[in-house]
Formats: sequence, structure tokens, C-alpha cells
Amino acid sequence: MANNDSSNDGKKIPSHRLSRVGMFGSVVTKVATNMAAEGAKQLLSGKRPSAKQLLLTPKNIASVTDQLAQLRGAAMKVGQLLSMDTGDALPKELTDILAKLRSDAAPMPAKQLANVLETEWGKDWQKHFISFTFKPLAAASIGQVHFAYGDDASELAVKVQYPGIKKSISSDVDNVVTLLRLTGLVPKEVDYKSLLEEAKKQLHDEANYELEAEMADAFYHHLQGDKRFIVPKVYKALTTPSILTMSFEKGDPIETLHDIPQDQRNKLVTDLFELLFKEVFEFKLVQTDPNFANYLYQKETQKLVLLDFGATRRYNDIISRGYQKLLTFAIRNDRQGVSDAMAQIGFFSDHIFPAQKDAVVNMVMTACEPMQYDGAYDFGNTDLGSRIHDAGMALSMEQGYWHTPPADALFLHRKIGGLFLLAARLNAQVDIRAAFKPYQWQTPPTHIPKQVG
Repeated sequence: MANNDSSNDGKKIPSHRLSRVGMFGSVVTKVATNMAAEGAKQLLSGKRPSAKQLLLTPKNIASVTDQLAQLRGAAMKVGQLLSMDTGDALPKELTDILAKLRSDAAPMPAKQLANVLETEWGKDWQKHFISFTFKPLAAASIGQVHFAYGDDASELAVKVQYPGIKKSISSDVDNVVTLLRLTGLVPKEVDYKSLLEEAKKQLHDEANYELEAEMADAFYHHLQGDKRFIVPKVYKALTTPSILTMSFEKGDPIETLHDIPQDQRNKLVTDLFELLFKEVFEFKLVQTDPNFANYLYQKETQKLVLLDFGATRRYNDIISRGYQKLLTFAIRNDRQGVSDAMAQIGFFSDHIFPAQKDAVVNMVMTACEPMQYDGAYDFGNTDLGSRIHDAGMALSMEQGYWHTPPADALFLHRKIGGLFLLAARLNAQVDIRAAFKPYQWQTPPTHIPKQVG
């Protein structure tokens, strides 16, 4: 039977394209009205505020955040891509909005949820479960997760997609960027076109739960023999394009593990870096979402539970080998080798100036500092993050270089940055050079003539 706990009835997700477009229009109107009221108020008090000061009031920021949060997926994905491309060059106000959008959203109401379940599984959907808990365990950008007992008493995690997300992806992405442009919260120099197309493609992939099930299944088989990791099992009979059903796995949120011994923290972060290298160089299949909520840790077994494979991307040999070379040459402090590897990956635009190219290589060399360190790098005792930030700011603001690298590079850097942040959060000490050693690029030998006789 269903456990219909509707104590938190949530906010209804607008499922029709026109209603979603209307929400964008209403927030622009709200912002304009608030600006006019605030401007009149300040003029009466003898102040002459700038348009930006009027725009970035707490009231306006709250209006933008609330509306984008209710639209879920598109707003969050565009925000993630913008923050990947421009780094900390974004205004603090937009950074704050994006941070709020990445946190848990309000769940959809029980009635709307029941309609989705009935549409996907049929009117007799409850026959598959001993019980189904309507109150979600978590609500995020594209769907929310529910706990259930299957008809065989197995513990299940059921991810249910918000209605209307698939049909509105393209218009949502366009409207979000239009809204951010109107509010003046993003640098004019940022090339939106490639980001927009990538946001749409990535959202369409993430909104296909059958594709995510396929990716989760691939990781399940890749890591079946690796005792360090647990990948939930996919229940294909209860999975549809809008519902993903997997085994429920227990564990503690990974970012809360400050109380476990130092050696355990070091090991779990080392395991994640070793997994990343396996993904890039062996599987050619990378789960690119660095959200801490995608990891759980079982203290008793010291195993890591891997969750959410919606942002998994395939990597071709050219990109994989390019990064193999880049990291190998970075360890050797070979700037020309790093530059050549970056060109292979696609870092440089055709119109880049030599000084800009040097600045990009410098920034990458700085980011590779943990790889160059001989021994365990102390992520909890370094200013590496601020130095990468300063290099990025100088590159974009002083050098005027805003070239967007290939999407594969953007998503991989996002994952690496997330692991760096997690390592810092847990004060972990990690020998990344040792973790990468099995994958170091070996320069192909020169041709040696065969001996005769």
C-alpha cells in the first residue's frame, strides 16, 4: 500500500510550456516593478542609485531565485554550465542564486506525483510494492527520490521525474539565459551559443531515465569486482523514461565525515581519484556531476556508494589520450608538452594571442600542482583554490580571453574541481601522482630495424 504522507505538500511543478514561459515573464515584471519602487524610495531620500544597485536588491534576487527554483532542471543546468565556463568571474549575486538553486528544491504535491506514477506504471501501479512512501527522500533539479518496499520486500529508491521537464527543455534554457541577460548578471563577453546547445543536450540526456539506467548498469558491471565501491542495482521492470528504480543503499553523506580517522578520509578521497582515472582512461565513461550528494559512505565497511548517473558522458580516445598526455607532462613540468596536449583536447581558439596561450597554460599548470607534488598533497592546508581563481580572473578580465573549451573538457574539469573541493572539505591528504602512475603516458618508441640473420 502507498504511504501517502502529504504533510509537506510541496509546490506544483508547471508542466505546460506556456505556463513556464509565463513564469519567466512574471519574474521580469516583478523585477522591473521592484526596481521602480526602490528607485523612487531612494530618490526621495536624496540618493541617486545606479541601475545595477536597483537590480541587485535582496527582493529582486529572491524573486529570481524563487521562480528559477520552481522551474527546476533548466535553471540549474544553465547555472552549472555558466559557473563552469566563467568560474568565480561571475558576480557574487549570481553565484548566490546558483548556490541556492543547487540545494534541495520543494517537492511536487502528492496529487501531481500520483498522476505521474499512474501515467508511467498504470492505474494498478501499487501492486508492485508492499509500501511506497509519498514523502520524498530528496528533491533536486529534474526529479525527486522516494523510498519503497518492492513486492519481494526489497528496499528500493524510486526517482520520479517532474512532469513537463522534457517538453520544455529548449524553451526553458533559452528563457533562463534571456532572464539572466536582462538582469545583467552575466558578463557580456561569455559565448552563450555553445553553452546553450550543450545545456539542452545534457538536460535531454539527464531527462531520459532509461539512458541513466543504462549508464548505471555499465558502472555496476565495471565495478562489480572492486570491493571499494557499491553501485545500486537497476530494476529494469520498474524503470521507464520518467521513472528510475534502483536498490536502496544506506550510507552517510560524504561531506559530513569530519569525525572519521584521518587515514580513512585520505583513503576514501584517494579511492575517488583512482576511480576518476579509471573512468577517463579505462572505461572512457565519466560520471561528471561533482555534487557531494552523489556519494554516500558506509563507515562499517568503509565502502563508497555511488549515486546518480544522469550526467555520465562517453569520452573518445582523442580526449582520453589528450588528458593522459596533459597530466603526464604536467608532472614532468614540461610546459610545451602540456600546451600540445591542450591543443589536442581543443583548449585554444584560432585567434588566441601568445600571451593568452601562456596564461592558459599557466593556469592549468597551477591546477596540476597536486599532481606535481611528490607524496601526499595536503588539500586542507593550501591556497590552491584562490590561486586558480586569481589566474582565471586575470585571464578573463585582464587578458580578455573567454574561449569556451569543448564540452567534454568543461564537464571533466567540473568533476575534478568537485573532487578538489571535497578533499579540502575533508582535510584529506592524497598522493595523486601515485594514483595516476598506472596511466602515465609512455612516449612511443622510435622505430628500431629488425635484426637480420
